[in-house]
Amino acid sequence: MTVEARNRAKAPFKRKLDLPPLFQEVVLRESGDAFSHAQSIAAESGAGTLTWVGRFDLVEFAVVLEPDEPLVSARRAIYAGLAALADALAVHAPPEMPLHYEFPASLMFNYGLVGGGQLAWPASTKEKERPDWLVFGAMVRTHIMDNLEPGERAHAASLEEEGFEDVDGGTLVESFSRHLMMHMHEWQTNGFAKVAESYLSRVPAEPNTERSIDGAGDLLTRTKNKLDVRKQKLLPAIERALWIDHKTGEILL
Repeated sequence: MTVEARNRAKAPFKRKLDLPPLFQEVVLRESGDAFSHAQSIAAESGAGTLTWVGRFDLVEFAVVLEPDEPLVSARRAIYAGLAALADALAVHAPPEMPLHYEFPASLMFNYGLVGGGQLAWPASTKEKERPDWLVFGAMVRTHIMDNLEPGERAHAASLEEEGFEDVDGGTLVESFSRHLMMHMHEWQTNGFAKVAESYLSRVPAEPNTERSIDGAGDLLTRTKNKLDVRKQKLLPAIERALWIDHKTGEILL
């Protein structure tokens, strides 16, 4: 990374976001934690509150949702958020850039980890109760602040290394918010099938397999012409969040 890029990466991003009418922006200082802060204000701030940290090396944001169904099925909102995030990135990605998720929420570019998504809800909410709120949070690495060549850490990636043309965090958050509204409207109007389809289109699968997401958000995979179904459970996978360093709160390198 050049000295100029390093200096930009250390500077806060101050532009006010151009968000859809239902969203309200909460900007945090560079050292802030958008995901945790959104949870702390979710009950009073309500749906559409979008917290974000204006950094150049990392796109970090979270949005408050208010589901109208029990927690066990409302957790599927993570797929709407992930689909919206991928849609926003795809607008700016180089042609034919291999973007995909490793189940459920590790975001990969060219098979290098570039970020991911996570979901939170009130700890006291039971599975069959409607949660007062959900928070979807995401991080996307735009720059890697080290002196290593990409081949020396093939498991990690950044937007800069993958050929994105000067896409700032604010632009991605704005695009995400519009795509999220589209996916949530589709879910509320026509059911969850199209949201699942959008997410699954970015999860690699073996040939001759059929996949679906059940009412609890678990991923079901079946080889065509066979009866056996493999289930990958959503809840423990959300709790593990394998893309994030749980000690530092940063994307793994």
